[in-house]
Amino acid sequence: MKKFDHLDLDGHLLTLLSTVIEQGSVTRAALTLGVTQSAVSHQLDRLRAIVGDSLFVKSGRGIVPTARAEALAQQAQNLLTQMQGFVHVGAFEPARLSQCFTIAANDMQRDLLLPGLLNRLRAQAPGVTLRVLASDIPSADMLRDQECQLVISPRPPDATDIKHKRMFSDSYRVFYDPQVRKAPRSLKAYEAAEHVSVVYQPKRALDIDDVLRQRGIQRHFAVTLSSFAGIAAFVRGTHRLTTLPGLLREGLLHGLADAALPFVTPQMPMYAIWHLRHQDDPVHAWLRAQLFASA
Repeated sequence: MKKFDHLDLDGHLLTLLSTVIEQGSVTRAALTLGVTQSAVSHQLDRLRAIVGDSLFVKSGRGIVPTARAEALAQQAQNLLTQMQGFVHVGAFEPARLSQCFTIAANDMQRDLLLPGLLNRLRAQAPGVTLRVLASDIPSADMLRDQECQLVISPRPPDATDIKHKRMFSDSYRVFYDPQVRKAPRSLKAYEAAEHVSVVYQPKRALDIDDVLRQRGIQRHFAVTLSSFAGIAAFVRGTHRLTTLPGLLREGLLHGLADAALPFVTPQMPMYAIWHLRHQDDPVHAWLRAQLFASA
């Protein structure tokens, strides 16, 4: 029987491990990778022989990774990043790039920035694709564990190994249905209305809601949602108000009217956030440059 060692590893096996874990199925992994199911099974057998672990066990109709496989997957992501950097040292040619970038963003940032980013990326690198995750309240571990290469959020994690750059800032506005009501002209009218807002789990309010509460501005929330996507439906056709960044008028709150608030509020910043390991990587630097150009 052939003896396997670490020299039998290659990037395809590392990618295979990550893909099977992500898809939870040999069949779905094969479709994602564009190979046959038997090819995936054969490569998994190779990897099992190299690492001396079963890697996956059956669970219902799918499979789940062993503890050893999960630990190896984190190492695999680190190795793949290093391999990509090895290939792209020196002259970087986007047209030759074939890669999926994973970006964490909530629905506001996603709709505002990522369609334009994808268009810019594909114009220069047709082989590039995007995978978008919900960032909710972003943590440094999302980037440390390489769940994603970039996070877009107004709240950069406070950590020495996390880098960020401010892309823009936006003013808060009060949104309402102009067919039903007018904008509130005073703090009293604003407080008298019912409001709609977003609360991320676990019970993390938007920054603007925290600011207004600290100022003693009293509001009654008719509903709080876990994302921005349903806000317009709860405002449209009612007297309710929602206080959100003005740029949402271009997307999720299109069709509602907006006006200046009857009091002064801070600006909402928006940051691109990444791990220090990617700071000098030419591929990641190119990705960031395209994002900044899209903002």
